[in-house]
Amino acid sequence: MNFRQLDLNLLRVLAAIHRTRSVTAAGKSLSLSQSATSNALARLRRFFNDDLFVRSPAGLQPTRLCETLAPAVLVQLAALEGLVTGHEHFDPATSDMHWKLSLSDLGEMLLLPPLAAALRTQAPHAHLSNISVAAADVATALETREIDCAVGILQPRQQGIRAQLLFREQYVAITSPKWRPAIGPAGRSLSSDQLARASLVVASPTATSHSSVEKMLVRMKLADRIVLRARHFGALPELAQATDLMAIVPDMYAKNIGKRYDLRVWRLPDAPFYDVHLVWHASTAQDPAQCWLRALLQELFGRRNPDQALPP
Repeated sequence: MNFRQLDLNLLRVLAAIHRTRSVTAAGKSLSLSQSATSNALARLRRFFNDDLFVRSPAGLQPTRLCETLAPAVLVQLAALEGLVTGHEHFDPATSDMHWKLSLSDLGEMLLLPPLAAALRTQAPHAHLSNISVAAADVATALETREIDCAVGILQPRQQGIRAQLLFREQYVAITSPKWRPAIGPAGRSLSSDQLARASLVVASPTATSHSSVEKMLVRMKLADRIVLRARHFGALPELAQATDLMAIVPDMYAKNIGKRYDLRVWRLPDAPFYDVHLVWHASTAQDPAQCWLRALLQELFGRRNPDQALPP
């Protein structure tokens, strides 16, 4: 096997098939015909003397050799792309850039409206997609350029991932205005004993995520008080309003829905703060379009202290 005999263009085909698990989809992403993509795959197989991909009901599955090669190829191609495009000029007023961002369902509710408003004003021809990515998969999605950046309770440790703190948050409880603690006075804050007697509802989203709600309750030895788990935060206000359940939500969300729902907000005993980060891959660190979007996100949502409000 002589590396100098390998056509490096074939590595783009290898990366595309690995990403899409389809010869047809890979060809479309590279503006190649299916026959040209199939021919490229055949040449790769001859060079490496390996099938590289085998058919399965779920699409093409990589062989062991391919699983060794593809991640390294993806990283190098992304770095090269960042190097080549890093010196290009970016004009948001005229660009038709398509950014791919990953926000949780709560992030979409709270962050996407002000972001969309800013983009419509400053980059009116641009496009934005919110891609659902589980928190554990964010680093891989950034590495393969499935997404450009993500915002959430994220602290990926993988090599090549960069992170920037946007703001700090804290959890609170919301209930119907008629709800009262089973014991003690009804002040602005709940005591540990009062919280321990409440019936709780929490959201358990899968994307860049608020699983830390349950982690907090586990630390407080209150996990057994969860009687309902919803898939989305959007269901919690009406659940709290219509039942005797207490919903645990971020303070920012409680302030947001307070404009539309008649709810009571309670401070929680010893509720820890958590950090919301903007994360991206190092290969896009100098990309002008990506730098512009990250600067916009920091301008819109960056806070120096947890009491500073987000834009309406």
